[in-house]
Amino acid sequence: MSQHVSNRFLGELTYLDISKRLQTNSILCLPIGSIEQHGPHLPLNTDVVLAEAFTRRIIARWGETYDLWQLPTVAVSLAREHEWAPGTLSLSIEGMTGLIRDLGREISRSLPTRNLVVINGHGGNRGILEALAQDLRGDFGLNVCILHPTTGAEIHAASSIPEIHGGKVETSLMLAAAPQLVRADQIEQPQVAARADAARSIILDQAVSWPWTTNEKDIADKGVIGDAKSASAEFGEQLLGKVTEAAGRVLKQLLERRQLSRG
Repeated sequence: MSQHVSNRFLGELTYLDISKRLQTNSILCLPIGSIEQHGPHLPLNTDVVLAEAFTRRIIARWGETYDLWQLPTVAVSLAREHEWAPGTLSLSIEGMTGLIRDLGREISRSLPTRNLVVINGHGGNRGILEALAQDLRGDFGLNVCILHPTTGAEIHAASSIPEIHGGKVETSLMLAAAPQLVRADQIEQPQVAARADAARSIILDQAVSWPWTTNEKDIADKGVIGDAKSASAEFGEQLLGKVTEAAGRVLKQLLERRQLSRG
């Protein structure tokens, strides 16, 4: 009995389907999450859940327009800032580099398209993914971009508490995407002034980079940097919708930039 594949998961195709369903202008979507602490109220796989939720929404909205296909999720990535917490799993820099380069090599070898969008659910991956994007383009000919849907300067600027980890933004997104995983009774009132100033200085100052962890008492409270008390499912839905719509412009631009990756 044959079954029509409509959800655009690459892994649900057969090898015979690849040449029939994918074209040179198809776009591959790679969700990357993390397994790390997110305070007492959110699960370790928060970044996995959100990376996949954004990917599904983007494919549902733009899949037919740009022929999008979802690759298997990378669930463990670079999370050393959370290593103090039980359950956190982190690759080394060498491991993360090897994994992403190997995926790039395999995509280039085995699939007819070179267009790749990485949907990054973990802010701690940003620096290494930006560096590896150069490798993916230069060494494997991939036409690549990286979406960072859970970050946004306007969110930081509008909040009295920097929204960095486990706060209003991530908790709202989880209330919208997977409310059954949120331990609402474990959400605590944030402590504002001193921690907020320290977080802005140590984490958000673009002129200097510091190593930091989410158990530093100057910047975090039980692993949280942000105001989870002000989270809501409605705000989460707004963010999901905003990112999903904005992705259309990015996908269009990616296809326009294809010639750059051909060198």
